[in-house]
Amino acid sequence: MPSTRWRLALSATALLTATAVLPAPAHAEAAPDYTIAVDPSAEGAAIDDTMYGVFFEDINRAADGGLYAELVQNRSFEYSTADSGSYTPLTSWTVDGTVKAVDDAGRLNGRNRTYLSLDAGSSVTNSGYNTGIRVEKGKRYDFSVWARAENGTTLSVGLKDTAGALADTRRVAVEGGWAKYRATFTATRTSNRGRLAVTTTNAAALDMVSLFPRDTYKNQPNGLRKDLAEKIAALKPGFVRFPGGCLVNTGSMEDYSEASGWQRKRSYQWKDTVGPVEERATNANFWGYNQSYGLGYYEYFRFAEDIGAMPLPVVPALVTGCGQNKATDDEALLKRHIQDTLDLIEFANGPATSTWGKVRAEMGHPKPFGLTHIGVGNEENLPREFFARFERFRAAIEAKHPDITVISNSGPDDSGTTFDTAWQLSREGKVDMVDEHYYNSPQWFLQNNDRYDSYDRQGPKVFLGEYASQGNAWKNALAEAAFMTGLERNADIVELASYAPLLANEDYVQWSPDMIWFNNHASWGSANYELQKLFMTNTGDRVIPSTSTTTPDVSGPITGAVGLSTWATSAAYDDVKVTAADGTTLLSDDFSGAASRWTHTGGGSWSVQDGAYVQTDEAAENTLVTAGDPAWQNYDLHVRATKKSGKEGFLVAFGVKDTGNYYWWNLGGWNNTRSAVEQAVDGGKSTLISKAGSIETGRAYDIAIKVRGRQVTLCLDGQEWDSFTDDKPAEPFRQVVTEDARTGDLIVKVVNAQESAARTAIDLGGAKVSSRARVTTLAADPDAVNTETDTPVTPVTSTFPGVADEFTYTFPANSVTFLRIRQR
Repeated sequence: MPSTRWRLALSATALLTATAVLPAPAHAEAAPDYTIAVDPSAEGAAIDDTMYGVFFEDINRAADGGLYAELVQNRSFEYSTADSGSYTPLTSWTVDGTVKAVDDAGRLNGRNRTYLSLDAGSSVTNSGYNTGIRVEKGKRYDFSVWARAENGTTLSVGLKDTAGALADTRRVAVEGGWAKYRATFTATRTSNRGRLAVTTTNAAALDMVSLFPRDTYKNQPNGLRKDLAEKIAALKPGFVRFPGGCLVNTGSMEDYSEASGWQRKRSYQWKDTVGPVEERATNANFWGYNQSYGLGYYEYFRFAEDIGAMPLPVVPALVTGCGQNKATDDEALLKRHIQDTLDLIEFANGPATSTWGKVRAEMGHPKPFGLTHIGVGNEENLPREFFARFERFRAAIEAKHPDITVISNSGPDDSGTTFDTAWQLSREGKVDMVDEHYYNSPQWFLQNNDRYDSYDRQGPKVFLGEYASQGNAWKNALAEAAFMTGLERNADIVELASYAPLLANEDYVQWSPDMIWFNNHASWGSANYELQKLFMTNTGDRVIPSTSTTTPDVSGPITGAVGLSTWATSAAYDDVKVTAADGTTLLSDDFSGAASRWTHTGGGSWSVQDGAYVQTDEAAENTLVTAGDPAWQNYDLHVRATKKSGKEGFLVAFGVKDTGNYYWWNLGGWNNTRSAVEQAVDGGKSTLISKAGSIETGRAYDIAIKVRGRQVTLCLDGQEWDSFTDDKPAEPFRQVVTEDARTGDLIVKVVNAQESAARTAIDLGGAKVSSRARVTTLAADPDAVNTETDTPVTPVTSTFPGVADEFTYTFPANSVTFLRIRQR
């Protein structure tokens, strides 16, 4: 909470108008709330140009229907129940007449298995993505189709919506075997609800029905949607990590061939995604839809080059993750994937005369792409099995390409057994770089600015490949900004960092939050996007050491009621007892009667059965019931729990303030593979302790949780399981100072993630500087969210005329401020 002097500050609304452009005048007698001391003579960490980048994964329809500019959905009729239970080869198509999806020897090619057969006079119409196919008046659109008509036919191709034609109909004459045919439309009206219709006069076969806007990013063929690509380019990212994510290391590791039975749920394998688009295999996307691979490795490399970013591909290590957790033991398959990785490096860097360099050249890029880094694996939960395979990949790569940095990873969490084991193996194996991933609450990010201060400076470097604070509100971005000042301060350890995920189509969301949101006609940057852009375009080249005062910590003991819950599991709870530290009974319930003292705030179905409180819905997630007083502190919670059926175990809550703020002991979580203590703050969860472990069905467990002050001890069946002290302050005032070698500017970056303005005395340590600073400020209400029609989180630029060796600046409430100060 703010101190007394901060309560005199202007309201957040007034601050936005009064201080976003210029800080409030400082009175000589007023004491500063904070001080920042800069030491320009000290040597700080160098910051690489590649420090901040982007991570692209085909999640939330980020590729098809997103960055990939193709307007036709299911253009090759390959949609399958393997992708989604509701899919058929005619998903997103409507038919008139006699039309059949055919899978036989008459197909276009072996990797494009299905095509359409149309009888004379029949037609098919495609609905595109979101509300339909988006066209703009006066813009040109390129249609193409592979067609076959042994007796000849004419295809009538039209663009329309419910109001009528959107362009003049085109007629395409088709004769003989499979061939590609083209036509061009100029839209006569703008519409977000367009449909593409193809009608045949005689019997015909169709495949690869395509419609592209002529106006793609940099006018590239098989190109990218311009507004999305431009928003990514505007970040000026140092690298692009692709193609995943869970796409990389889930599903079958086999290829797409007759020998493997045409596997449809495969890990992302780069050779499927290069060459002519009609010869690329489609695949079931891990996130529940189909991926056409029209946006493939060549397009990723080209895009990275176009925006001046380092390409950073990730390849499967033959250990699945993302809940699948299986190691493939097939020596021939392992050797094939290792060779594929060597071939990928040749595709990227080899001369046009090499086998795979020639493929790149024939696709239109004779010059090598200059690949320097490659990741092996993604979030594997089996660290020893993963590392054994990683070492095989690394040895093969280093033998042929010693200049390539090969990146390992530490699993899906910021801590825990998997994390610790993975890091230990990487240190012992002298790995160059380790990819860390974590998604935590804003409070975790405010608490962990110092995360990398204690990392071994002689050990592997860190690639923070995925992180986000579980929300797209401004308060989430503020917390991330506070954390990022710690990343920069530790730029000698953290060499690469990327927020994740990058893109989300608002009508097809599997994961949130995301950096850039879009639909079929518009795109907008989230609050997190604006924050990332500010850091990426004002990084600097080295850290100038600095210190600052902190906010007084007023946190008291852990307080809150207690709770019971389940996740995709049926469980029975009994003999709940809460006892104060002095032995006074606060709650005792053996469920011999009704459960009247419990409040049901979650899902599921609870009832008293046979003297126990039972949750019976195996599908429900978070079925929380609570009892007691939110003011309780210093107590012991005992409960007896029995799993009846389902995927996981028990969730026993304590310190429950409300539905978004609590702790719980998650026993048998993550598909009954591990147990953890999680803290929820405003709905965002962070993991405090994590261990491997599972819960047996039908066995009764005695669970005890002792809360004293901010220390918690957890016991299972009379044995101490673990303990922790949650006393790390969520510091809202953070800063870092860097220097831009090109301009000579000092860049003072300050995060004030609280409801009060922060009047701050800044001492530049004798640096000779200009009297004026260029200021960029992001400030908004903590709950502000950018949308298609409203962007409350928008940078404001101004000039501050009061810079000196020592000066005072008032940073607005809930703000991130960058002061660019020219050195003389």
